[in-house]
Amino acid sequence: MRVERVWMAGGVVRIVACTRELTVACPDCGRGSARVHSRYDRMLADVAAGGRPVLIGLSVRRLFCDSPGCARRTFAEQVEGLTVRYQRRSPLLQHLVEMAGVLLAGRGGARLLQILKVPLSRTSVLFHLMSLPLPSAATPRVLGVDDFALYADVYGTLLVDADTRLPIELWAGRDAEQLAVWLRTHPGVEVVCRDGSLVYRQGITDGAPDAVQVSDRFHLWQGLSKRIGDIAATHRGCLVVAVPEPDPAPPPANAAGPFHQADTPARRHAQRLFEAVHAVTDTGCNLTPQPAPSRAQPARFGPPA
Repeated sequence: MRVERVWMAGGVVRIVACTRELTVACPDCGRGSARVHSRYDRMLADVAAGGRPVLIGLSVRRLFCDSPGCARRTFAEQVEGLTVRYQRRSPLLQHLVEMAGVLLAGRGGARLLQILKVPLSRTSVLFHLMSLPLPSAATPRVLGVDDFALYADVYGTLLVDADTRLPIELWAGRDAEQLAVWLRTHPGVEVVCRDGSLVYRQGITDGAPDAVQVSDRFHLWQGLSKRIGDIAATHRGCLVVAVPEPDPAPPPANAAGPFHQADTPARRHAQRLFEAVHAVTDTGCNLTPQPAPSRAQPARFGPPA
């Protein structure tokens, strides 16, 4: 690659470069070619230099493949360490974006990239994170198998490494044959933790007959709790007879009676009101207020009754 011009505009370092006239191997057949079909420009973003973003305008060639047995007639050249097919970032910058997504996910990765002069939205960071290929999981020594409810009565199967507690495989349904096929293709499982499902027991027996099948801690406690509850419900009558009735507690020594209350000003005031009401009641007077007589009597027509 030959650099032709470098300048800075708007806080961005811009570089113009072009590829050299070298022989490039065809990506399909591997035969070298230097016969140029055409040229086109690519705009690449690279890691920041001196706190400023870097843009590279690269002129690359499209070459003919002269091999008679190759189905590809033309191909675009790639600069090692700088260009990747259909990529607008350099491999170094792309790796930086992917690592930010792996370490900090969406919002955190976008904030870090903003500091590194790589403005990306959290959605773009998550997109690059989801496009990363998953690492191949090693066959665990202790495998955990359990089901989970997707929705309603639809279940799935989850395989977990019991030593590291990391998920390994996930698929829909609870199928013994599918579990057996996975165990055959991943030999080396010595112990399998499972629940009480007969489907999983059959799949483990078919796929890894030498593996030891054990119940995991959750289902052990669940089974023990259920068994203790059943036993307690069966012998409920025996428990009432076996347990003696507790002795009644003695009354407190300072209590004068069931309605004993402390002598306070509020209680004395309430007692005086109580005695005043009863004194009026004992005289036979009506405590209900009477309506006041009207000032004007209605006119009567006709002789008095």
